[in-house]
Amino acid sequence: MIPKDLTAAQRRAVDHREGPILVIAGPGSGKTRVITCRIAALIDSGVKPRSICAITFTNKAAEEMRNRVIAMGTPGGAHISTFHSLCVRILRRYAEAAGIKPNFSIYDTSDQAKCMKQAIRDCDLDKANFPPRRMLAAVSDLKNRLVDSDALAATADNFFTRSLAPVYRRYDEILGRSNALDFDDLLLKTALLLRREKAIREDLSRSFEFLLIDEYQDTNHAQYVIATQLVCAHDNICATGDPDQSIYRWRGADIRNILAFEKDWPGAAVVKLEENFRSTPNILRAADSLIANNVSRKQKKLISTRGAGAEIALTAFDDEAEEAEAVALRIKRLAESDSPGKAAVLYRINATSRVLEEALVRNEVPYQIVRGVEFYNRREIRDMLAYMKVIANPNDEASLLRIINTPQRGIGKVTIERLRKYAAARGVGLFESLRQNADSAGKRRGGAACFVRMMEKFRRRSGRGVEALMREVFRESGLAAALQKLPDGEDDIENVEELINSAARYDSEAEEPSLADYLQQISLFSDVDSYDSTADRVPLMTLHAAKGLEFDNVFIVAVEQGLLPHARSEDLAALEEERRLFFVGMTRAKSGLHISFARYRTFRGDAMPTVPSHFLDELGLPVRESNGESIGETGSLAGSPDRPLFKPGQGVRHPRFGPGRVIDFADMGENSMVTVRFARGTKTLMVKYAKLAAK
Repeated sequence: MIPKDLTAAQRRAVDHREGPILVIAGPGSGKTRVITCRIAALIDSGVKPRSICAITFTNKAAEEMRNRVIAMGTPGGAHISTFHSLCVRILRRYAEAAGIKPNFSIYDTSDQAKCMKQAIRDCDLDKANFPPRRMLAAVSDLKNRLVDSDALAATADNFFTRSLAPVYRRYDEILGRSNALDFDDLLLKTALLLRREKAIREDLSRSFEFLLIDEYQDTNHAQYVIATQLVCAHDNICATGDPDQSIYRWRGADIRNILAFEKDWPGAAVVKLEENFRSTPNILRAADSLIANNVSRKQKKLISTRGAGAEIALTAFDDEAEEAEAVALRIKRLAESDSPGKAAVLYRINATSRVLEEALVRNEVPYQIVRGVEFYNRREIRDMLAYMKVIANPNDEASLLRIINTPQRGIGKVTIERLRKYAAARGVGLFESLRQNADSAGKRRGGAACFVRMMEKFRRRSGRGVEALMREVFRESGLAAALQKLPDGEDDIENVEELINSAARYDSEAEEPSLADYLQQISLFSDVDSYDSTADRVPLMTLHAAKGLEFDNVFIVAVEQGLLPHARSEDLAALEEERRLFFVGMTRAKSGLHISFARYRTFRGDAMPTVPSHFLDELGLPVRESNGESIGETGSLAGSPDRPLFKPGQGVRHPRFGPGRVIDFADMGENSMVTVRFARGTKTLMVKYAKLAAK
């Protein structure tokens, strides 16, 4: 049943029927409510549930959306998932047309790194000069822009791209040999498939008569292409998002997609959700004051529906230890009347959490680190999942190499290299090579043959529930017995039991449980998916992970130049994204917002002086010392009436870097910072030391 208390703007978005619509949804404006009510309204109007496709960016957001639709009494059947999950579904259905096998594996970042290292070696390059991490990032960017290795090779015009092209090609060959895709392939291959195969895109477009996309500001080019192709038979696209919350440029998100929506879809209806049901007016005033400094945005005004709240606390601390102790004590006091889980500590980089954890432990404040993928990176968990992946896809070479001698069964490096050569000579996979040579492989004759027979038995039984299969694998593979012999083996066994419990939950909740689907969910697991909102523990997380969440009290720490904005923010677009990230963090707070910086922070063992973030000067808030003494606005911490001022776009000259142009200027008195683009790169400089001359 659709609620009757929707606002006028929400009602316009919900009641819109055919044709494109853009919903600009500010933080706390009831965006998820609008999407779920729109799904219900479409179904009430006669649209079949299976004709509706709703896409969002995290598994947790998709789950919440599905639960809300069910709670409204709406018939099930609508497809609600992440972009990546939808792409997996399309690629498994149209695998042949996409040039892949339907039982493909999805390689995580660790598997990708191994493949890239191999590709670099195969291309006779030195990984010291071509770091795998950098090469993976470059390939990821290319795939998100739908540039394949052939296209790169044809357009490579400098030393790096000419070196990257063969590595990119070899990396994809290694993935293909294992019948594996990386995360970016899921988008790339789906986008290219839809572009290339008219019948397939029209079939999908007719199947999905209405497409709803949440967080549209975070779509990259590949996702943009997928969205436009899915509505080729109609224009029934509903894009919901907020340019002020676009924070994923580093993984290919293109804010221009949402800014240009009305150009892409002339005549599109536009609805702005400006009423904020989450935060108090003073929090929204400060957030508005901050984000107004960005150029790439759509104008809107956040209007709080709540009464006046507590004053925002902006505090200066001597060092990070004092800051952490104060945060822990404040949360401890708040916990006396409410759950610690109602507060959250946010920071720009994960390394900031260490000193906070120590302070929380000292003060006996329970906490959770929201970095969930770490569980799946544990050795015993990766071993178990590798067995399951090989059962689902015997060609998965990375997983097979992990388990072929785990526990030890006498199959060493020399044997594996011989098996690889045999496989390459005959054009077969490594598992097939092992199967054909099982009787002679390994120091312990019979070990390889037993392994092959065991894995083939597991494959025959893989049609059963995932939990039952996993328990059998854990026991019969020898992993359980091997862990029992380790000094900390009991802890490892408990971790595997938790993994098996996750399989049991999957079996009970999935409509059609399958091993491939379970592994897909694990592969697409993200940090925020691990956040337990029911836990009586304060969450510590990055500002990126906090997107979409809300808390009574929010503590944003280490708001300093080089951390927020990050030191790598070298151009105007990057600086604006850092400002949006701060905006997202601020608007997670319902009632209490605590922002802090330290004058000294330890880097590589040394206490180094810091500079308060120039974003703080844009908030219009008073700064207080840790003892409560007011020290005025951030911009007046060390003010000087005759200090030099620079404007974006202004030409300047540096005695060493030469001529340049100002990108950004932070007026903080004697600590003022200026960001300048020079011919040799972009530099952020402290004005009083920079010796810049205006041109």
